[in-house]
Amino acid sequence: MARDSIPHRLLRQAVDRPSSIAYQAKVAGTWQPTTWKTFVGEVQRAARAMIALGLPRGGKVAILGFNRPEWVIFDHASMMAGGVPAGIYTTCSAEEVQYIVHHSEAHLVLVENAAQLAKVIAKRAEMPLAKHLVMMDGAAATDGAITWAEFLAKADGATEAQLTERLDAIEQADLATLIYTSGTTGPPKGVMLSHGNLSWTSRALLDLGGRVADTSLSYLPLSHIAEQMCTVHMPATAGGTVWFAESIEKVAENLKDCRPTAFFGVPRIWEKFHAALAAKLGEVTGVKKRLVAWARGVCARVNAHRDRGEPIPRVLGAQYALAQRLVITKLKTALGFDRVRELFSGAAPIAPDVLEFFASLDLPIHEIYGQSEDSGPTSCNTTGRTKIGSVGPPLPGLEVKLGDDGEILIKGPNVFLGYFKEPEATADALREGYLCSGDLGAFDKQGFLSITGRKKEIIITAGGKNIAPKNIEAAVKQSPLIGEAVVIGDRRKFLTLLVTLDDVAARKVAPAGDLATASEIRVAIQSQIDTVNQSLARVEQVKKFAILPKPFGIDTGELTPTMKLKRKVIAQMYAREIDAMYAVADKDASSSRPDADDT
Repeated sequence: MARDSIPHRLLRQAVDRPSSIAYQAKVAGTWQPTTWKTFVGEVQRAARAMIALGLPRGGKVAILGFNRPEWVIFDHASMMAGGVPAGIYTTCSAEEVQYIVHHSEAHLVLVENAAQLAKVIAKRAEMPLAKHLVMMDGAAATDGAITWAEFLAKADGATEAQLTERLDAIEQADLATLIYTSGTTGPPKGVMLSHGNLSWTSRALLDLGGRVADTSLSYLPLSHIAEQMCTVHMPATAGGTVWFAESIEKVAENLKDCRPTAFFGVPRIWEKFHAALAAKLGEVTGVKKRLVAWARGVCARVNAHRDRGEPIPRVLGAQYALAQRLVITKLKTALGFDRVRELFSGAAPIAPDVLEFFASLDLPIHEIYGQSEDSGPTSCNTTGRTKIGSVGPPLPGLEVKLGDDGEILIKGPNVFLGYFKEPEATADALREGYLCSGDLGAFDKQGFLSITGRKKEIIITAGGKNIAPKNIEAAVKQSPLIGEAVVIGDRRKFLTLLVTLDDVAARKVAPAGDLATASEIRVAIQSQIDTVNQSLARVEQVKKFAILPKPFGIDTGELTPTMKLKRKVIAQMYAREIDAMYAVADKDASSSRPDADDT
């Protein structure tokens, strides 16, 4: 049996810190705290209810809803009962919900509200194994579903001894959870993570930060392994406190209430913070402007020393203390980051200038790299060992190397069991004991890993040149005008670019008229592309660009639920705009000699 699984750790929190706060959630407009003793009791009751409803050992459950206490209770309870949870993104369509519920063979499905229930009901006939539908607390039960209270009442049909028997049967190698990938190419795959994967990874991440019982805000999709680590597994391991955000729209407001000590964001979150803060700071004038600039310069130098693990020079330390008192502490308090100890960014590349901006505000963000298939982390920048532009050194205990083609290969206790019911995909991902990440990377002399591209996203031009688009896109997106950038050029003579605008920034440049055709914006974007092109090889340079009339969205199909680009979908949706760029270029080139570097 595995005495160190996440369910076992959860139980220990009720003994070690029974009166400490496990989570905070808003009820009727007021934050309501729940202690670890109460929380663990809720999980145990839900686990017994699952057993009473017929969930077998190894049985699956599905969860469809925004971050709520019931989400985490259901997740913990299913693992404690020997079952396997599978989260579903709230943005999924009825067809996508049906696919995951049916593919995972879920016996029970927890849904947040009527809107999410409607997706399940629309395809109920195609989910024959889903015997029970459960609503989160406060939602009415219709169409055969049961309320949260009715679900918990089912616990009377199973004994504590039955639950203990299930708990004692857990082995480290047993399947603990299914993480369904967001599906950039085709249907999502079910990533199988074991109890050993989850317990090792959560402990390893805590070791990086000193095993502190942090306070965190839960707001990113709990279907993703990164948020599950932050909200489910690490708190169960260390005993921290989780605040559940009311909604994505209220994250900034909820941060001020939560005042987290640790905060994880995807690049788009940090980019939005960056744009808002830069705009605010840009409005400062006179003496205050000079004071802010001085304080930012001091903090930038201090964090550069910290990144290298160097002591802070005495004079600089005195300036830093003054900068904190006069400027920085007020700014952090206004954001809700006055207690923050660790800030992280992951799930996609982030522009170095965004990291440098936050470091100048004494809010250093550590970039972390990984994927669902290795339980979240592969490498991470940490306090005392950070290099902006890299994703840090590998986690202690992992073997990370590069294949002959530069692919990042990982071996260690966090590497997954395989893809659920997909042996061929599993064999392709796991070779000779290594996880084949699909990402291309490079190590520097200090052991810092950098991501240089993704194998499946490599563009091969008509001239046979291999180009990784991500770094080009990240560089172009450093312009505050640009929301998303997509490099086009596969089997073409040269590269072009599709651009969406950041609405707030764009309106400041051109407050009137059509944003997609405003000359000021086109000039500004061309200037940004020209700057980026100067640092690129001739074959990597962007020759034409098109501004799209609206931003990319999850609901419109261009983005996955984790905000990754669906490149094939984008190429199909905007084929007319792409063809127009090349048609114009071909017309321009018809009267001139083609550049040999473009072919």
